[in-house]
Amino acid sequence: MKILLPHELAQRVVRELQKAGCREIGGILMGQHVSEECFRIVDLTIQHKGGGVVSFVRIVSGFIDSLNRFFNRTGHNYKEFNYLGEWHSHPSFSPVPSAVDVASMDEIISDESIGANFAILLIARLDTAQELESTVTVFSMAHSPQRAELILES
Repeated sequence: MKILLPHELAQRVVRELQKAGCREIGGILMGQHVSEECFRIVDLTIQHKGGGVVSFVRIVSGFIDSLNRFFNRTGHNYKEFNYLGEWHSHPSFSPVPSAVDVASMDEIISDESIGANFAILLIARLDTAQELESTVTVFSMAHSPQRAELILES
C-alpha cells in the first residue's frame, strides 16, 4: 500500500513535533482513496493532551467533531473520503509500532462500531536535522501488520 502525505501536512506535523518536544502527541488521519492500494492523507488532527515522554493515550471524544466536519466537507462520500487511521510521535524512540501500539490498532480494526477494513498507523519523530522521520504500518483483520510506503508529496 502507498500512502501519500502532502508537503503542507508534513510541515504541520513537523511544527507540532517541535512544539511538543519530548512529549508524545498524535491524532487521527483522514484520507482519500486515490487508486487501488493508494491513499492520500488529506487532513489530520493534533491531540496535545494524553501524551507523556514514553506514551500516548488517544482521547476518542476529541476527534468525533473533526471527523464529522471532514465528512460534511467531503459530501459524506465515504467510498472516496474516510477515516484512514491514527498517528502519533515517538520523539525518543524509533518510529516503529510498539507492542502497545499494535494492540491498540488491533482493537480499532476489530471494533465493529468503527467498521474499518483496515487502518494505518503513522509514527513520526524529528531526526537530528529536525526533519520528519516516519513509518506507516497497515493493520487489517486479513493479515498481520505490514509496512506501507510513505510518499512525501511536494
